[in-house]
Amino acid sequence: MSERTERLVVEGGTVVTPEAVLDDGRVVVEGDRIAAVEGSEPAGGSDDRTTAERCLDATGRVVLPGLIDLHGDEVERYRFPRSGERVDAATALATADRLALAAGVTTKFDAIAFEDAPEKNRSIEGATELLEAVDTGVDLVADHRVHARCEVTDPASVAVVGDLVERPVVDIASLMAHAPGRGQFEDEAAFASRYADGRGAAADEAARAGAERRAIPETTVRDRVADLAEELSAADVLVASHDDADPAAVEHALAHGVDLCEYPVSLAAARRASERGAATAMGAPNLVRGGSLWGNLDAREAIDAGVVDLLCSDYRPQALLASVFVDTGEPLARRAARVTSEPARVADLDDRGELAPGARADLVVVDPDPVPTVTRAVVAGREVYRCGR
Repeated sequence: MSERTERLVVEGGTVVTPEAVLDDGRVVVEGDRIAAVEGSEPAGGSDDRTTAERCLDATGRVVLPGLIDLHGDEVERYRFPRSGERVDAATALATADRLALAAGVTTKFDAIAFEDAPEKNRSIEGATELLEAVDTGVDLVADHRVHARCEVTDPASVAVVGDLVERPVVDIASLMAHAPGRGQFEDEAAFASRYADGRGAAADEAARAGAERRAIPETTVRDRVADLAEELSAADVLVASHDDADPAAVEHALAHGVDLCEYPVSLAAARRASERGAATAMGAPNLVRGGSLWGNLDAREAIDAGVVDLLCSDYRPQALLASVFVDTGEPLARRAARVTSEPARVADLDDRGELAPGARADLVVVDPDPVPTVTRAVVAGREVYRCGR
């Protein structure tokens, strides 16, 4: 990571702004803020490159705002690279941080599951350790926040996430009910398959977890969603519902303070969220792959229906950048907005997500061919990542 210079000029690339795409554009950074965004002719006909303390040549590249990822849970995998091997929280988070930058992500909401689920290498104790590592922020380059995941079929998860409202580092909480016969697991065999997926989960553990969760009455699940959503929303935490299949479940969640419908399983659920004015997030891997890994709603179908506001990396951070270059028939600026300005808007981050004067100077330079690759990353005015190609 280089020291911040008084002035930094990124020039020669295709600059993606909220309104347009500027060929041979220039982004001028002063301190930690963007001072100007210009086309090939600098404003006023002057050329201030000689006064810039540092200049980055982006010729042949695409210049984007730093990507904002509202849900990326890969840090949990870095904690347990293999079943039985556990890496300390700070090391796992530092790994996630560097790989996020390589994927173009400069603001990261680390999705941490607060539940005791040994079949998935998850525990409330381990989740708390990761939260503390984010809160401490030692050896981190990107801006990290916490997205607390709550399994509402687990009373312990509900209790601990409810207590997190006092932690400033927790900006998002998502409420989910992963159980056989519900949501994306309406096919009960799908639950066992998902939770015994080769990462050390034993089939009997998955079956036992499924039986316990299935025994929770639907009324209890909805009451927990309502109570927790209201409590979190009152504490200015962005509340998301997760894996909704039924429009009625979406309606219930929105009525109690949920503002983000995350990974809807059905188009009907996504449409209901959109009709009610809630934001809808889909997984970038879904779009890049060309469909859901689990047979749920196709992200491209949802985009074509006009009900997708933003994309999240989910479990594969590289997919967020790749999604910008998937041809959906939309302008490049619109595709970029789903991973920059739209997540910034939904998360109430009004200082970033755009290449515009006054915005925080988070930006990435991308070589689009043959595979979109970040060659430079700037966070708050500092060049923090460089990859020669």
